[in-house]
Amino acid sequence: MNLRQLLVVIDPSQPSQPALQRAQWLARATGAKIELLLCEYNSALEHSVLFDQETLTKGRSSLLEELQADLEATAQPLREQGLEVSVQVRWGKRTEQLILQRVNELQPDLVFKSSHHHGPLKRLLFGNSSWQLLRDCPAPLWLVQHGDWQSRSLCAALDPLHSADKPAVLDQQLIEAAKLLSAALEMPAQYLHCYPPLPPSLLFDTQLINDYEHYNQVCAEQHRTAFEQLLQAADVPLDSATLLHGFAEQELPRYVREQGIDLLLMGAISRSHLANALIGNTAERVLEAVECDVLVLKPQPQAVSSAVE
Repeated sequence: MNLRQLLVVIDPSQPSQPALQRAQWLARATGAKIELLLCEYNSALEHSVLFDQETLTKGRSSLLEELQADLEATAQPLREQGLEVSVQVRWGKRTEQLILQRVNELQPDLVFKSSHHHGPLKRLLFGNSSWQLLRDCPAPLWLVQHGDWQSRSLCAALDPLHSADKPAVLDQQLIEAAKLLSAALEMPAQYLHCYPPLPPSLLFDTQLINDYEHYNQVCAEQHRTAFEQLLQAADVPLDSATLLHGFAEQELPRYVREQGIDLLLMGAISRSHLANALIGNTAERVLEAVECDVLVLKPQPQAVSSAVE
């Protein structure tokens, strides 16, 4: 993971831009360049029975020039602080598609975007650019919550047994990213592995139920061994590691809250079709519940083919 180019998605509907605040802070620490991207669309300037196409085109151009000037005004104080900042305004109805298009062009090392909580029904029926980016953005995606940022500590959620179908290389990427950000931002890094309880479908097995405690002990030891081996191979001290037993969407938010985590690093793989639209994957469910920023990493291109469902 490099930190040379940052892309910040500006939300024109919000008075504050926490995504820019995070990127600005990181750029100061690393010397990374920043690009501000604003995506705009107004249906009244696309089709109208009152105005001809030439008038609509001029109206769109005028609006985009105004937004460009506003972005330049936002960028200027950052430039005066010594940061290298560029701006980009795009017109289009599908915000997530415009963002992905710019990601493919710019190839940023990190994409910053403010996130907003949406219930599962609204997410299914109407969609949301944060969820689409979570699935489709090839670059690491830093989703910024609107809570206060205290830069206390960061935490990488790992899956050493790849029970969520994540390739082994993804855990290595998460550890590398946690080390890099910990050093750059002077935030202590923690490493977490959460493994699920006995699947309900197995509770019909009488023998398994009778030996439930033994099964739990064997399962816990298996996960602990794999977790420690992963961290030792990456030269991570074991005193910064925590093993949790439970469902990730319940245990990770609780851990984040109790330990004062400001940034949670998670891995995600591309999932598709109806099952994902209905119930989402672990990263999405955790994101709905946590009260801190979340940095989502995908497998590098050479690993994607084995990770996509």
